[in-house]
Amino acid sequence: MDPIAWLIIVVVALGLVVALGFTAFRPSRRRGTETATRPRPSGHVPGVGDDAAPPRDTPKRTIATVELPEGGGVSELEVLDRPAPVVGRMSRLRSRLAGSGAIGRSVVGLLGRPTIDEAAWEEIEDALISADLGVAVASEVVEHLRQTLRSQPEADPKALLRNELLALVDPTMDRSLALGFTTPSIMLVVGVNGTGKTTTAGKLARVLVADEHDVVLGAADTFRAAASDQLQTWGDRVGVPVIRGLEGSDPASVAYDTVSAALEVDADVVLVDTAGRLHTKADLMDELGKVKRVIERRVPVSEVLLVLDATTGQNGLAQAKVFAEVVEVTGVVLTKLDGTAKGGIVVAVQRDLGVPVKLVGLGEGPDDLAPFDPEVFVDALVGE
Repeated sequence: MDPIAWLIIVVVALGLVVALGFTAFRPSRRRGTETATRPRPSGHVPGVGDDAAPPRDTPKRTIATVELPEGGGVSELEVLDRPAPVVGRMSRLRSRLAGSGAIGRSVVGLLGRPTIDEAAWEEIEDALISADLGVAVASEVVEHLRQTLRSQPEADPKALLRNELLALVDPTMDRSLALGFTTPSIMLVVGVNGTGKTTTAGKLARVLVADEHDVVLGAADTFRAAASDQLQTWGDRVGVPVIRGLEGSDPASVAYDTVSAALEVDADVVLVDTAGRLHTKADLMDELGKVKRVIERRVPVSEVLLVLDATTGQNGLAQAKVFAEVVEVTGVVLTKLDGTAKGGIVVAVQRDLGVPVKLVGLGEGPDDLAPFDPEVFVDALVGE
């Protein structure tokens, strides 16, 4: 045989051997089999949601693709954030709480006078009203303080004010999120435009992941162009899949698909972000009611969280009442509570709606959403 022909045969054979060897030793990339973990950074914090837990890395989530109408799907992330532990988060963020003792300093100073005349009592009432307690509640507090000081003239003014405010905030209310009563637990996030609903939904996903829940996010705000992308970013950071539809698609359909996806992958929590809407727009409020009804064709809704901007004060209460009528609000999330001294809105909201404040936003950071702690909150207001 010609030497050139032999050379060609040898080169081809060597090429086949190299190709077969690469295929045999290349790591598998099949979806659902990868178990890569996030590299442990310097200053590694043990555990997820529990500082006392043994050190471990957050594993990459591997969730099967769910075929949805209109091009929806489930995302998967390569590298994940580690959410801060939830336990004690409000105490750690205490310095950011509303007013940082502004109510306490002004009222306690007046209560500490040797004699409190009628003008001083009016100043105390005005200070409480300015803190968004509302006129009726402020008058009630002033009357209780008057009666107590008559019977206990040597009482500590700060302790008196703390006890009054703590009773108003009501530490006996159940502020836990409704989890585990259905499979999966369904949470609907609602509210008017500009209150920070999508950001709250993203931060809440981090809270749930820190507590080791398997979460699916639903981007049911299909009318604001950036809403789905914004929620996708939040989900990607902690490895939470996001179900989304095309812009302008039916929000109820996206919500239904989200629940269907969660059932398929055995997630234990579904978090649905809805579009912001004015409480005066009857058609949009009807649409919100439809979203809830459609979800409940598959699984009952466990929690309806109304997101309110704390800076709107008493003006937000009329909005809150309409939402409560349409979708039966079960809890309130107060955002932007770090930027206002009007912490009394917590009392006003709970009294008007009859539901507890469950979460508060205390900053711009990704882990600045905290479970509401009445005692920490009141201590911050009176300057303890």
